[in-house]
Amino acid sequence: MKVLLLKDVFKLGRAGDVKRVADGYGRNYLMPQGLAALATPGALKQVDRIKSQATIQREALNEELGAVAEQLNGMVLSFTARASETGKLYGSITTQMVADSVTEKTGVEINRRQVFSQPLRSLGEHTVQIRLTIDLIPEVTVIVNSEGEEQEVLEMQEPVKPSSDEEEELQDEEQVTSSGERDDQEQESPEMQQPVEQSSDEEEELQDEELVASSSEGDDHELGSESGNEEEIEVE
Repeated sequence: MKVLLLKDVFKLGRAGDVKRVADGYGRNYLMPQGLAALATPGALKQVDRIKSQATIQREALNEELGAVAEQLNGMVLSFTARASETGKLYGSITTQMVADSVTEKTGVEINRRQVFSQPLRSLGEHTVQIRLTIDLIPEVTVIVNSEGEEQEVLEMQEPVKPSSDEEEELQDEEQVTSSGERDDQEQESPEMQQPVEQSSDEEEELQDEELVASSSEGDDHELGSESGNEEEIEVE
């Protein structure tokens, strides 16, 4: 059947467009929701009016929801669910759950029909579109974790605190280390302060060297005296 769209319909067309759709889709959804009408000759005469009015409404709505679209674009939503070893969920993350999460985070009422996604039935990261208007369709990231995985992540993020026994052992080790360092310093200090004592053999060698040096000086003195006497004799 052919219908004339009275409003913008996501993935179908803009207001004023004529589209061919399935009978059930047209009669059971589009027409009851006021989104379309049968494309009769009388309805087609109103196409220009419908398009002009829709353009004005679309621009106003885009301006109103532009900030919301920026806020939603790139937003991360996290869910936990029971899953099998293969990553398949026991159940699913529904569009209503996503819409509720977005509403909770932004304060903007989002209908589940605005969430363009199939129910999520597996773990991991998924990209989901949120239809605000036909022009504003931000994407959010939905991460589905297993219940056990989330607990493991939280445990890894928490700092590990040592038990009371471990704290006592660490304190004992620190005390032993500091005590050992003090003992080493005390042992080194007297050794550095004590003068170096010479052995008896070294003392005897020094005494012999002093005697030899003294004897040599005496001989030099006597030789000097004799040479002086000889000079005096020659002068006479």
